[in-house]
Amino acid sequence: MKKEKEILIIGGGPAGIVCASTAKKYYPDKKITLIKEKEKGVIPCGIPYMIFSLKDPQENILSTKGLEDMGVEVIVDKVVKIERREKKVFTQNDDVISWEKLVLALGSKPIKPPILGIEKENIFPIYKDLDYLKKVVERVKEAKNILVLGGGFIGIEFADEISKLEGKNVYLAELLPHLLSNSFDEEFSHLAEGKLKEKKVNILTNRKVVEFEGEGKVEKVRFSDGKTLEVDCLILGIGASPNTDLARECELPLGKGKGIWVDEYMRTEDRDIFAVGDCAGKRDFFTRKDAPVLLASIATSEARIAGANLYQLKVVRENKGTVGIYSTYIDGLVLGSAGLTEKTAKDEGFEVVIGNFEGVDKHPSTIPGAKKIKVKLIFSKHSGIIMGGQVCGGISCGELINTIGVAIQKRVSFSELETLQMATHPYLTSAPTMYSLVLAAQDAAKKFK
Repeated sequence: MKKEKEILIIGGGPAGIVCASTAKKYYPDKKITLIKEKEKGVIPCGIPYMIFSLKDPQENILSTKGLEDMGVEVIVDKVVKIERREKKVFTQNDDVISWEKLVLALGSKPIKPPILGIEKENIFPIYKDLDYLKKVVERVKEAKNILVLGGGFIGIEFADEISKLEGKNVYLAELLPHLLSNSFDEEFSHLAEGKLKEKKVNILTNRKVVEFEGEGKVEKVRFSDGKTLEVDCLILGIGASPNTDLARECELPLGKGKGIWVDEYMRTEDRDIFAVGDCAGKRDFFTRKDAPVLLASIATSEARIAGANLYQLKVVRENKGTVGIYSTYIDGLVLGSAGLTEKTAKDEGFEVVIGNFEGVDKHPSTIPGAKKIKVKLIFSKHSGIIMGGQVCGGISCGELINTIGVAIQKRVSFSELETLQMATHPYLTSAPTMYSLVLAAQDAAKKFK
């Protein structure tokens, strides 16, 4: 069946939903349609917490009802082909849909490494499909020996959640020497590792898996050093790669990385086709190199840029690069990272000055709920602007890292942070005399002088 649309968005994840709602606000008279492959999607960041923290995995559903209430049409179908010249897409259900403006919010696919036996039963990549994930949760709860492969954010969050279930032997294997190595410096990785060990998670770093063994189902994992581990369930938490199949097939160019090439306004080479979220290429804020940052927070930022600028450039983009801003939670410990770490900055050749501070996140330190806080800031030695930061401590660190992210985007200097004006309260923040960002900036200032 032939259908005519004005704005067509392919993808029902956070990027697609936010792009549709933004476009509706800026272009209320346009007919907007979102087409999604899965009827029941999930909130990506909530996936690990379907294991224990949420009472029912159903609570993590990502609904498009709000879009429909706004007047956006939502179709459940799969796009199998894009015809750029004719401005049409073809679907699995034999529909042909025409469009004026097309947004690709295709998301990403879980990485499945070429390991012998990876297709065996009870080895689970993380797909953003509610019905599939319900089965994963059921199997994890039935299993006794569970291996999580990958020591990044999703890996440690799964390991932490599974450790809350009774009677489980939980293992976390990572190829690199430390967990969270791509986002944190070593001293912060040690804190994450220590917290997981307190939860009886068995951490296996410097470990490469070479084979999954078993008759039909996974029963054993073999490592490159010849050692084996008995498992009856395995979570693949080693990341994802941009889903660019449709773009490549219609000859939209990719960037130097794996994502679809886009300009600052999320336009592809074809001015009437936009790409947002995990499928779109990213460029690092400082180096302009490919930045494979696949986060819902970045995706929704890009979606707002695209949704506002589909027909005219209404919202001028000032932040012309991706600042990787991450946060995670391990049994009460919050870790956050933004921008460059000390290691990545030095690896890129930047001369940097480091500011550190350790204190308490409330005042006085004896007030109920007060927790230790650790802050590390990375500044350019010559310009004095902030290039990165890492924090750990209590719940307040979740927003503190966002403050550091804003400072990076606005190229704030150490002297501006040293004279920062802030609101403080005994239950909410560090003391104004011992405010973490200020003291870390002051520590750096001494080294500049």
